Amino acid sequence: MKKIKSILKIFLPLILGSLVSIIIKNSIDYQDLIKPPFAPPKIVFPIAWTIIYLLMGISYYLFKKKFIFNTSLHSKLYYTQLFVNLLWSIIFFVFKWRFIAILWILLLDYLVIYMIKLFKDKLPLSAYLNYFYLLWIFFATYLTIGICILN
Repeated sequence: MKKIKSILKIFLPLILGSLVSIIIKNSIDYQDLIKPPFAPPKIVFPIAWTIIYLLMGISYYLFKKKFIFNTSLHSKLYYTQLFVNLLWSIIFFVFKWRFIAILWILLLDYLVIYMIKLFKDKLPLSAYLNYFYLLWIFFATYLTIGICILN
């Protein structure tokens, strides 16, 4: 049972991200949007998110393995940012609420920065594993703002 919980901690972001991708699959209009400079082709996103979700899961697994107790703020923040992350795709692609998506991703930026700071204070490796995630959502913020302005 302990091994299943460990595996779940690592793969939960990837599993949930995959479920969201199934939900939004028929609503994605990325190819039809006017995009800002440096917007990558559509194929880049599933590759990047697979790596990010795995690193995020490994980060949290390592953190929880080392700090079993007194990490409720860390856990709440981790799951909150994951929820905000997953809901962004639904807001942007299913509902097509582009301006709300900007506000939502700015919230995600803040939550991930805060999560990294809290993780770094206790286990720097857990923070470092999320740096690519932070860079990617900063880039996603740029894309979201650009798409909102251009469309």
